[in-house]
Amino acid sequence: MIVIDKTKATTIGIRVAVADTSLKRLIGLMGKRRLDAGCGLLITPSSGIHTFGMRFPIDAVALNRENKVVRLWQKLVPLRVTTINLKIHSVLELPAGRVTECQIEIGDQLAFEN
Repeated sequence: MIVIDKTKATTIGIRVAVADTSLKRLIGLMGKRRLDAGCGLLITPSSGIHTFGMRFPIDAVALNRENKVVRLWQKLVPLRVTTINLKIHSVLELPAGRVTECQIEIGDQLAFEN
């Protein structure tokens, strides 16, 4: 799937997988050695994430039901847990540094295309 920041008219990712089952959400990025440029993982539904079992830092973008950015976590290292927030409907996991590269900000509207 392709992820676009409609607010900034930029492409965030071109190979973003979706974790939309209990098993996919549980496994997430655990066991992966890295997250390549252009890749990501959309975890839905999710009101927060953990980085247990991961080997690398990530950026995470929390989205509400309308896919508007409501929270950002940058360079989230392994063995961490984010806060849980009921306003969060899904979380987009990206390579560390991608939030800065794409200038993603709270309030940005994201879109997902196949």
